[in-house]
Amino acid sequence: MPINITMPALSPTMEEGNLSKWLVKEGDKVGPGDVIAEIETDKATMEVEAVDEGTVAKIVVPAGTEGVKVNALIAILAGEGEDAATAAKGDGAAPKASAPQKEEAKAEAVQAAAKSDAPKAEAAPAVATPTASAAPAKSGDRPFSSPLARRIAKDAGIEIAGVTGSGPHGRIIKKDVEAAIAGGGAKAAPVVGAPAAAAPAAAKPMSDDAVLKLFAEGSYELVPHDGMRKTIAKRLVEAKSTIPHFYLTLDCELDALLALRAQINSASPMRKTEKGDVPAYKLSVNDMIIKAMALALRDVPEANVSWTDANMVKHKHSDVGVAVSIPGGLITPIIRNAEEKTLSTISNEMKDLAKRARDRKLKPEEYQGGTTAVSNLGMFGVKDFAAIVNPPHATILAIGAGEERAVVKNGEIKIATIMSITLSTDHRAVDGALGAELAQAFKRHIENPMGMLV
Repeated sequence: MPINITMPALSPTMEEGNLSKWLVKEGDKVGPGDVIAEIETDKATMEVEAVDEGTVAKIVVPAGTEGVKVNALIAILAGEGEDAATAAKGDGAAPKASAPQKEEAKAEAVQAAAKSDAPKAEAAPAVATPTASAAPAKSGDRPFSSPLARRIAKDAGIEIAGVTGSGPHGRIIKKDVEAAIAGGGAKAAPVVGAPAAAAPAAAKPMSDDAVLKLFAEGSYELVPHDGMRKTIAKRLVEAKSTIPHFYLTLDCELDALLALRAQINSASPMRKTEKGDVPAYKLSVNDMIIKAMALALRDVPEANVSWTDANMVKHKHSDVGVAVSIPGGLITPIIRNAEEKTLSTISNEMKDLAKRARDRKLKPEEYQGGTTAVSNLGMFGVKDFAAIVNPPHATILAIGAGEERAVVKNGEIKIATIMSITLSTDHRAVDGALGAELAQAFKRHIENPMGMLV
């Protein structure tokens, strides 16, 4: 029996990907675990392994295709003893389908049969009356619906819970959502106690045509957005429109940290590599900032949290994301359990993650999640800036350049290396005083760096 190979979901949030390369061709035999293709998501390029054994009968989606939806058919395998040409043409047994696909197809077939047997009316309704209605979902329950129906509803901005299901046991299927869209959309149930007045419509961004009319024809070129840039734009709009930010800026003295860093690096043992003898580690200021932020969250555990509508998620470890600039955008690989790791471990791990990030070879679990983040623009000479909190984080630390400034110590003007830092905070999860306590804890570790070694 032919076996469908569909576009896999390589992360919980993935909705589509680019099929960048096939590593097999039609007629090749594959088995479970064989790498058959490379899929490019918004953040990384991942290898796809075969799950079943068989012969590649047909490649449905060619290499280089962009925007392939999750669960879309990309290839067909012929099973053992089956003719590949027959499987590719679809002349043999029908390809295997997942349970939701079978259920949805069956429901639609039943509806089609019912319609053909029903007496014809002079004026047929625009939308057929479903044979079964979805049971009203309890507060917090997930509507009984197919993945395809949920995805279509999400793309169209339709509230899935308000759609009437016509599938088995009231399951909401594709046709139900399309009918709801055609009818003007399903509205969410009003919140008890909410004011009756309608909220003002959100301002819409300028259309492409409206923007282009502002510039002389021929004075520009159009560069289509890639998947990464679209995802960054979507997440930043979400973050700024849903998270109530506030900002705290402090100055940290770096002289003790710079002296300790130089001492540690000079004591690094040498190790043999193909390129010759190299230091076993070479700490950067950013490595020590990562450690200091992790320890600050350990010291102020009430700030090591994530906000959800139902709960405050209190994390047991400091998983620090570090913003890394890559062509076309940025990505935030995560140092897990950073409060427990030595500076040399953090340094070597960060170098490996940054290299694979630029090569787009990170795994989803290496850049998704985390409990906070650090964004450092000091190497570009930026004095200070405010970063945007990246959900599900409640904080992000923006690092400015270390520079020599005149400071007053014991009534005398001295020269010290000062670094300005700005903590951006989700006010729902971390209040002002708590944010200030976290910023002070970070400052304490930066200005007394020996404590990071014990």
